[in-house]
Amino acid sequence: MTRKICVVTGSRAEYGLLYWLLKEIQADDDLELQLIATGMHLSPEFGLTYKLIEQDGFRITAKIEMLLSSDTPVGISKSIGLGIMSFAETFARLKPDILVGLGDRFELFAAVVAAMVSRVPVAHIHGGEATEGVIDEPIRHSITKMSHLHFTSTEAYRKRVIQLGEQPKRVFNVGALGLDNIRNLRLLGRAELEKRLNFTLGEKNLLVTFHPVTLETSTSESQFKALLAALDELKKTKVIFTKPNADTDGRILIKLIDDYVARRKGTAVAFTTMGQLLYLSTLQYVDAVVGNSSSGIIEMPSFKKGTINIGDRQKGRIKAASVIDCAPDKASLANAFSKLFSPAFQNKMKTVSNPYGRSGASLKIFRALKTSPLDGLLKKTFYDIVSLQSRSRAAN
Repeated sequence: MTRKICVVTGSRAEYGLLYWLLKEIQADDDLELQLIATGMHLSPEFGLTYKLIEQDGFRITAKIEMLLSSDTPVGISKSIGLGIMSFAETFARLKPDILVGLGDRFELFAAVVAAMVSRVPVAHIHGGEATEGVIDEPIRHSITKMSHLHFTSTEAYRKRVIQLGEQPKRVFNVGALGLDNIRNLRLLGRAELEKRLNFTLGEKNLLVTFHPVTLETSTSESQFKALLAALDELKKTKVIFTKPNADTDGRILIKLIDDYVARRKGTAVAFTTMGQLLYLSTLQYVDAVVGNSSSGIIEMPSFKKGTINIGDRQKGRIKAASVIDCAPDKASLANAFSKLFSPAFQNKMKTVSNPYGRSGASLKIFRALKTSPLDGLLKKTFYDIVSLQSRSRAAN
């Protein structure tokens, strides 16, 4: 009997990470891929990126409109509610055998809530991680407790998912999906990259990707202005911006980026969406990723390049020696840039290792999705570490 695997994606970055897993599922005769596009994929403001999914040869089984034209807390909450209702109707129609989702965004949270009530088992990718500055942190752990199979990016994160009460035999350390793209994609050379970007790289280059810190109130504008002021102090440096996701206060950052690029024509450029090929190709030729995106933590160390990680958005994540943490103010940023371009730091980059592994996560997840028994998954038993430790001490 064909196993129906339903994968949900709500953003350009998430789809890029899922690409090779989707290809494996699509190519297997024993599996049926059900692909749901939602969130920013369906928004003109964020580039209607569902079209990129179709161009890649995937058939979108369902499109779920849930993103309201608002980035306020009320707007996000209403989007979640709308998403739960729409996903419930879709699951009733598609009848998937298992739902697959990656990460910690509110679109996935809505899907998993609906799946839980619909009695659809859930496989969760990138659980157990910590991002203490954003609302994604409690969303991620909530998704873990509603999920049945878990695929983590490090052994430490695997242990954390087990600490949350999940059965060890259902928690797999597979590494980070993003590293599969680095291995599998034929990245662009400098000349072709500049042509695609319509932008000439300079003596020094930075890729800036900065998102709102959603557990802080009204800090996005002041923090980003501090970053822009620090960038203005750099000499012979060109800047490539990727615009933020549909998070609270995201539109404030988009306007600041647009104004900055307009002011620095020829030395700065911005993209609503780049896609994995263009994004990873850019990482090869910039001196650092600057901002608070997970890509600077997970993917950039594989290029043996630096990352300036600003503020608390990624607080709690495991980080390579290539990551420079700094406060979101101009003085701290200036110090971070000084360290980044120092000969000592650049020399250290030659031997940096990536704590998220190398590659191969997509194939490991695919094999588990194909072979793991689904009977009995829904009735979970809490794995009580404290009770087990007490019994072990009593036995000794």
